[in-house]
Amino acid sequence: MEKLLVADIGGTNARFALYDSESKTLSNIEKFTITAETVLPQLISDYLKQSSLKVQRACLAIACPITGDKVVMTNNHIQFSRSELQSALNLKQLEVINDFTAVAMSVPALQSDDIEQIGGQQPNTDYPIAIYGAGTGLGVAHLVETGSQWLSFSGEGGHVELPMINQYEDQVLEQLRIKFGRVSAERFLSGSGLTNIYEALTVIHNQKIQEISAKEIVENALQGDCDLCVETLTLFCTFMGRFGGNLALTLNTQGGVYIAGGIVPRFIDFFKKSPFRQNFDNKGRMSSLLTTIPVYVIVHPDPGLLGAGMYLQQRLS
Repeated sequence: MEKLLVADIGGTNARFALYDSESKTLSNIEKFTITAETVLPQLISDYLKQSSLKVQRACLAIACPITGDKVVMTNNHIQFSRSELQSALNLKQLEVINDFTAVAMSVPALQSDDIEQIGGQQPNTDYPIAIYGAGTGLGVAHLVETGSQWLSFSGEGGHVELPMINQYEDQVLEQLRIKFGRVSAERFLSGSGLTNIYEALTVIHNQKIQEISAKEIVENALQGDCDLCVETLTLFCTFMGRFGGNLALTLNTQGGVYIAGGIVPRFIDFFKKSPFRQNFDNKGRMSSLLTTIPVYVIVHPDPGLLGAGMYLQQRLS
């Protein structure tokens, strides 16, 4: 069986693997940090040399809109021509898709130990599925089964506005407006979103702003060492719930809502106890519908790679 090259390229890291379409499994998984010197064709060539394999077909999942031959990433400097890259790598077929198209395509292949359910009932497979996730940015996609195939609809939903519902949240939003002007949901729901929330809370509580990373905020919150970090992570979970509930309403995603990205899987227990589900369900007259919709956190280590393989396999069939 032919090995397929798959990649999941985000704002911070690039992951590569070989996908076996018969077993639907990944092998030769490698992770690279993207730096200012990273050149994508060279990075792919170096990976293939390490694997000592030649491939004819590849699927790259990229964290940005895919609209034509020219691909320009949103959260780093990488840009390339799809046709020139295919020629440079001597590939018979190159598919380039949005990273959350790939994550969405992984959903049908996920096993029970690849997900953690957060409330709701059983999915109704006659309805669409929503997928979103916080990492370097905030990705969004939807998935629909058409009988013989799965269709993934990617978008840039992370760049919509996130509504606030009380004066406390209004104060947080006001601090981000001072910094950014227009404030998208991604300004809250991402790695930098955690630091944005933290900095806003320091101002609201009249504390001195300190340099702190998203990783440190999560660690401090889980250890209970910092009340402000606990408050930050709690607000993050609150906003994740509200945003996810909005997605569920938009396409009536009774097929389930899946949370991906590198942030939430780091604190599953905290997430389960947080106001996440309450804010997911709190949709006024639609609350009774929302309470039935299951939410799953994807804990599979590489859903983007798996989904890129699933996408390419489906294209071949």
